[in-house]
Amino acid sequence: MADHRTYAHPYIPNTVPEVRDAMLREIGLTSMDQLHDAIPDHLKLKREMDLPPAMNEYELRRHIEGILAKNRHGADYLNFLGAGCWQHFIPAVCDEINQRSEFVTAYAGEPYEDHGRFQALFEYQSLLAELVDMDVVNVPTFDWAQAASTAIRMAGRITGRRTALIPRSVDPDKVAIIRNYCTPVMDIRMVEIDPATGKVDLADLESKLDGDTAAVYFENPGYLGIIEDQGSDISRLAHAAQALSIVGVDPISLGVLEPPARYGADIVCGDLQPLGMHMNYGGGQAGFIATRDEEKFVMEYPSRLFGIVPTEVEGEYGFGDVAYERTSFALREKGKESVGTQTALWGITAGVYLALMGPNGMQEVGGTIVQKAKYAANQLSGIPGVSLRFGGTPFFKEFVVDFNGTGRTVADINRRLLDEGIFGGKDLSASYPDWGQCALYCVTEIHTQADLDRLAGAVRAIVGAGASAAGASGEEQTP
Repeated sequence: MADHRTYAHPYIPNTVPEVRDAMLREIGLTSMDQLHDAIPDHLKLKREMDLPPAMNEYELRRHIEGILAKNRHGADYLNFLGAGCWQHFIPAVCDEINQRSEFVTAYAGEPYEDHGRFQALFEYQSLLAELVDMDVVNVPTFDWAQAASTAIRMAGRITGRRTALIPRSVDPDKVAIIRNYCTPVMDIRMVEIDPATGKVDLADLESKLDGDTAAVYFENPGYLGIIEDQGSDISRLAHAAQALSIVGVDPISLGVLEPPARYGADIVCGDLQPLGMHMNYGGGQAGFIATRDEEKFVMEYPSRLFGIVPTEVEGEYGFGDVAYERTSFALREKGKESVGTQTALWGITAGVYLALMGPNGMQEVGGTIVQKAKYAANQLSGIPGVSLRFGGTPFFKEFVVDFNGTGRTVADINRRLLDEGIFGGKDLSASYPDWGQCALYCVTEIHTQADLDRLAGAVRAIVGAGASAAGASGEEQTP
């Protein structure tokens, strides 16, 4: 153990033996092992760890770089993966602003001397509020899943109830996070979707609304890309049961789709990643929550809100926290929810993106996505054995491709697409086993017609090769 160490470890601070021993004496211990006394003996490793020989810093760097060089990302391959993290065009100004030292180096985006961060976040909140047609927007949460979870818990506190209803079309991974985040105080019940359209089954929703329903949460566009045109009906049913309507939204769709506030949403949430953030493995996500400017909503936000006030100097304004005393920063363990380091940097990035695009730019990018996604869907569904699930339902950016008629699995098709330098759609067979071999494809403004034709050609060749091979061997195709 560390007790026998006679040198200072280059990567671990305070491992100089004299420093370590002084620290142990200060806390009344004589051994590092005593720090682990609370861990049961049967959980402790009793032998030396079988580790490879230690590398020096240069060797370790070369080793890690070799591993990372094996990665292939959206800039290397043609990418049609989305499902919660999407490849959009990032204007250079977004990176230029969010990498400024006063923003990127500060803990939680908050330097000891504010060089405009509060104003930058206020501007972001104002721009996003205009986009979603709400009054109040929070400093970003970690991601959409947390934003949805917090919105549901807010609804529980506002209504004094403890049940939330969620359609089965919501990403199962997101539902798992919502359950985990809400379970101590809220119950989550699932609502069925129409098997033909993918939209919320209104009859099933109505049958499950009761006196303990705090909120109905649905998404538009949803995880499967479906445009939920029953938003007004869903909100009406929720309100009739004195529950709140919570709508999750991809904000880049709002240049062409009506904002949720127009069809009855009380709380709007979503992910900021489409607004100027690169795809990253484990990063680049940021959730937002928006409501009307009513005390019952504002005082239930656990996260920070920034406002603007005039100062004693005429014509000068200051920016700062609104009702800071309601946050866990002020209340600590008595807070309604614990809010720690947040993704404030991505809020600033989203503000830059929205300011650059403006209403016309958002409309243009949204319309472009609709057109290109529709073209791709038509090209793929024209391949023998390939069809669209929910083909009669309008969609935005993402759509479900059904490969059951090809006799091939999605996993096999995706492996063969990789050989062609293409990331195929997300395999949905584990999340929705009843659908068989289906994949979720994502098309955005970054895809050209040549890209979409290349995808369709590659899928056609793969499916055709499979059919030819099966025919030659006398195998029966899977229907």
